[in-house]
Amino acid sequence: MFRNQYDTDVTTWSPAGRLHQVEYAMEAVKQGSAAIGLRSKTHVVLATVNKASSELLSHQKKLFKIDNHIGIAMAGLTADGRVLSRYMRSECINHNFIYESPLPVGRLVVKVADKAQVCTQRSWKRPYGVGLLVAGTDETGPHLYQNCPSGNYFEYQAFAIGSRSQAAKTYLERKYETFMECTKEQLIRHALFAVKESLQEEELTSSNCGLAIVGIDDKFEILDQKKLQAYIDSLEDATKEEPAPADEEPAHVEEAAALLTRESSGGVEIPADGDGPAPMET
Repeated sequence: MFRNQYDTDVTTWSPAGRLHQVEYAMEAVKQGSAAIGLRSKTHVVLATVNKASSELLSHQKKLFKIDNHIGIAMAGLTADGRVLSRYMRSECINHNFIYESPLPVGRLVVKVADKAQVCTQRSWKRPYGVGLLVAGTDETGPHLYQNCPSGNYFEYQAFAIGSRSQAAKTYLERKYETFMECTKEQLIRHALFAVKESLQEEELTSSNCGLAIVGIDDKFEILDQKKLQAYIDSLEDATKEEPAPADEEPAHVEEAAALLTRESSGGVEIPADGDGPAPMET
């Protein structure tokens, strides 16, 4: 992306109908390390890739507990994410104090989306440069939402945001039809597989990923490194136990090849030595 005369103000439209400042904020989300979410009928799992800009630095926290039934994962500018997480906690506390009941997940997502949208209409503000995956449960069941810097929000069965998230999306698109019937452990295993896909050549360890889970009967919990490493070890053991694919082709494939050979030779079988049919006597 290059600087132009239409990106100095968030309220200035380009002739193509674009708000460049909002697009820059969405680009910041794409540059952040990946965050992944997926849900079943009973649970929602959030997973993040923990990256540090230097070997001397520790990674920044990307999983936040909002309430006992809601948590978030973020990709992009984590400083903006912390501001939004504090706002979300305040909304949950106020709703619980007034109505004596937990705040529904969808209503909280709409409040955050409205707050982000205001920043696209004020010349003295800038859009939040962070994308959120909001996981939670309420009376209608588990939910997974995505909040964008533009003020848009979407509900997903499974989704991934951040850098190198396309590999994780590809895995989720292949497996999402099975997620609804998954148990808690199976859902965690799918989340770790998706994180492993986004890491590509790197080894999956408890130090370079984070994982959190919330369920209908389970409060939001961010797994510590000991629990997370146990899940990763079980994942590696299951991978090692999978049988290697056989080198021999199935019988029906060999039969089809033989039939194709006969048809291509005009109904005359070709001997195995490759000499072809014997010449006719004259």
